[in-house]
Amino acid sequence: MVAMATVLVTGATGFIGRRLVPALLDAGHDVRAMTRRPDSYDGPGEPVGADVADRASLDAALRGVDVAVYLVHSLDDPDFERKDAEAARNFSAAAAGAGVKQIVYMGGLGDDDDDLSAHLRSRREVEHLLGGDGVPVTVLRAAIVVGHGGISWEITRQLVKNLPAMVVPKWVHTRTQPIALDDVVRYVVGVVDHPDAIGRVFEIGGTEQLTYLEMMEVAGELINGRSIPIVTVPVLTPRLSSRWLALVTDVDATTGRNLIDSMSHEVVVKDTSIRDVVPGEPLSYRESVRRALAEREAAGA
Repeated sequence: MVAMATVLVTGATGFIGRRLVPALLDAGHDVRAMTRRPDSYDGPGEPVGADVADRASLDAALRGVDVAVYLVHSLDDPDFERKDAEAARNFSAAAAGAGVKQIVYMGGLGDDDDDLSAHLRSRREVEHLLGGDGVPVTVLRAAIVVGHGGISWEITRQLVKNLPAMVVPKWVHTRTQPIALDDVVRYVVGVVDHPDAIGRVFEIGGTEQLTYLEMMEVAGELINGRSIPIVTVPVLTPRLSSRWLALVTDVDATTGRNLIDSMSHEVVVKDTSIRDVVPGEPLSYRESVRRALAEREAAGA
């Protein structure tokens, strides 16, 4: 039986964080929801104010914490690599000073020996920096997380919803392994304070390896009741792709470009050892999409 812990969740109001906090509470943990604006926090858990960019602010937030879940990134900033590295160094030092036993980090899938994109390269750097002061880090590496409000999923949803047809770059034929938000939350809760997860890197994904084209086709069927015509072109640069995304979706060009840079890399699960620690069959992509659409409808979006 895994002992209950005091868990700090950074990014508690974000895409994953706002689903994770109640799940950790349901599992019996004491949860601190870290946010830069604790006075306006209206979710579950104990709100604590801190900013990963402000080293001094982290000490009080981490005092007495057993496990810290790190869900912070700066993809919407052109200088995100430097900012994310600095934030990880701050958090590592503060966590070590507070005697934190484990940091859980959501990283990105991809082979280390690939010529990684800036986005994936930054995720790898943060993995290492978070453990730089001796706190064991548990890394969960994922590709696209499918859930209402997720940036990568929103790109897919808005494209197939807003366009009668698409001209897309050749990277749509790259394979990826999307995962449902429900499964991400289940895995994070499962590794928190779990002795078999300390200091390990896990790859997590859904049941299928799909190309981005296949993902858009399935999403189109579920959203529109039909597939939309899609034509690939040999050359469409990341800069042009990101401007196109900004035109037809509400994802800003900087975030879009940082994500698009990663889409030429195949990111699939090759190691399924997470199932030894957190048993259970993940959801299919089709079911992931259904749940994301149902949550969007329930939210009145």
